[in-house]
Amino acid sequence: MDKIFILFQHLVPQHLLSRCTGALAELRNPIGLKDWVIAQFIRRFNVDMTEAAEPDPTCYSCFNDFFTRPLREDARPLADADILCPADGAISQLGEISNGLLFQAKSRYFSAEDLLGGDEKRAAQFNGGQFATIYLSPKDYHRVHMPVAGRLTATCYIPGRLFSVNGVTADNVDRLFARNERLVCYFDTELGPMAMVLVGAMVVAGIETVWAGRVAPPPRRPVTVDYQSLPVPVELAKGEEMGRFCLGSTVILLFPEGAVTLDDAYQPGSDTRMGEQFGSSQ
Repeated sequence: MDKIFILFQHLVPQHLLSRCTGALAELRNPIGLKDWVIAQFIRRFNVDMTEAAEPDPTCYSCFNDFFTRPLREDARPLADADILCPADGAISQLGEISNGLLFQAKSRYFSAEDLLGGDEKRAAQFNGGQFATIYLSPKDYHRVHMPVAGRLTATCYIPGRLFSVNGVTADNVDRLFARNERLVCYFDTELGPMAMVLVGAMVVAGIETVWAGRVAPPPRRPVTVDYQSLPVPVELAKGEEMGRFCLGSTVILLFPEGAVTLDDAYQPGSDTRMGEQFGSSQ
């Protein structure tokens, strides 16, 4: 079955399927289809609506509004910690960026340079540092928050494939996260440079940021934006929302050498909750 699932992903028109899913997720209709789909989704994935700012699923105007729903203000208290967990989900992998490589799964690796769209200079800033890959499943809260306070310096949209990013695909598709569509966000922080990579996936209809709105899907070409010369800089506090997925995916954090120590409590497969202690500065 795993082989069939991987073959299916290679054969289907990934972008067409994902964009059609996105259009359906934005539909607002008066006949109850939207409410039925949301109700089935909640039941299928055991979504906890008691944490939502609006717990009544019929109050959402479309599926995407439900999927990117905000939580109650007290649902995710921020820990008194140097580094916060940026998202609800589960750890896919984490550890050292050794010789410029990040561990994906089993014997598979991908390079920081590939992940960052071939930017050798920026990739070198993270060699010997730490990374963490967090998978957001369908049941999770799908907004991504800042692990530390930072000033946005640049973003780079990188077009690519739209493979699923679950464990089966990570085990079987080489360079998965460096092949998929993604948005790389670079920040200057008190710990040094930090990259947050929002990775698209099968049926992920879009990636949004709080400063630019919908970023993916743009034209199918790389798009780099320099934010360092803006008259009003984009500065985000620790724990503040920075982006969201319209349908779920993965976020990857990159820190430079000697900047952070990730908590030993986190191992591949560990659940994560936004706002809890994720690590400490060195």
